Amino acid sequence: MNYQKAEKIYKALANRRRLAIIYCLSKEDKITVSDISEKIKLSLASTSKHLQILKGASLVENEQVNIEQYYYLINKNNSFIKQALSIE
Repeated sequence: MNYQKAEKIYKALANRRRLAIIYCLSKEDKITVSDISEKIKLSLASTSKHLQILKGASLVENEQVNIEQYYYLINKNNSFIKQALSIE
């Protein structure tokens, strides 16, 4: 097990806003930053910062289409993501 990678993932998921983002992304194939920020009721700038943290932990990836940034989960079956989404 790569403990450093696991630590980075747990730190990325240890935030309610980032968990909300993961939840949004789990329901969509791809979604824009502005749509995510609207759904979780957070500013566009703050949402972008949280997405960069999730990207740094290799949980999400992005794709630019024209002027929009679309984000998606790299692997919806990732055990860390499944565990985070199973908490009620």
